[in-house]
Amino acid sequence: MSPTRPVRKAVFPVAGMGTRFLPATKAVPKEMLPVVDKPVIQYAVEEAREAGIEQFVFITGRGKHIISDHFDHAYELESLLEQREKTAELNSLLEMLPKSGSVGFIRQQKPLGLGHAVWCARHFVGDEPFAVLLPDDLMVGKPGALAQMIEAYNRVGGGLIVAAEEKPKDEIKRYGVVDPGAAKGNATEVKGLVEKPATGTEPSNLCIIGRYILQPEIFTILDRQERGAGNEIQLTDAMAKMIGSAPFHAVKTECARYDCGDKVGFLHANIAVGLARPDIAPSLKKILADLS
Repeated sequence: MSPTRPVRKAVFPVAGMGTRFLPATKAVPKEMLPVVDKPVIQYAVEEAREAGIEQFVFITGRGKHIISDHFDHAYELESLLEQREKTAELNSLLEMLPKSGSVGFIRQQKPLGLGHAVWCARHFVGDEPFAVLLPDDLMVGKPGALAQMIEAYNRVGGGLIVAAEEKPKDEIKRYGVVDPGAAKGNATEVKGLVEKPATGTEPSNLCIIGRYILQPEIFTILDRQERGAGNEIQLTDAMAKMIGSAPFHAVKTECARYDCGDKVGFLHANIAVGLARPDIAPSLKKILADLS
């Protein structure tokens, strides 16, 4: 394995049903719910593009065709905007489109866990390192979370990188948790991983969040289709089996994270992103002040 091969491909697991947002997600994928004026999935794609990603694959399920439509031309709408000289709106549509031929869609036919979703991308990834971005985790900052991770990847000698945050004790059981080693700047060596540990058994409070840089060798492990927590094929378990065979670090980014898979987290994201927008922040601040 060449440790510092460039990361050019990204995988976006988007097959989840979004049951926590019903009835809104009955016909609209949760990844298409907007934070202010952009769907959650678009933020993740823009983060990947900023980090130098060139090829994008979405692991989808039933009812997710709207995502592929979003990342395609809408000729009637584009023509209408051009006729009405709505240049800013037209440019916003065109600028968010990945280059032709750089996007793929793969159906995950059964919801067997994140490890299974990543395994579905094995033929797209081939023999290259790759990134995985979970759109539910909206990461806000400049440079973006994935760009910070790739900087760390190049600095520590490649291998595997996960984004991580320190969590309060009562939340740790919801995450994959790092058994930490030595720290190198924002990167901490990963000596072990535990998926959703029982309270009192956690090795630290450093928890994995939804950004990963992985090596293609992980597919050999995922090929075994071994079940873990929740009787699902866990990506954390597969990564744990790679410890010792490649450099492995957890990176604490300088980005703010909003859990858009949670109703309160989704509202938080809308408010925070709105307050960072000069065009709507003054009006939003007034509304929030009136409500308080």
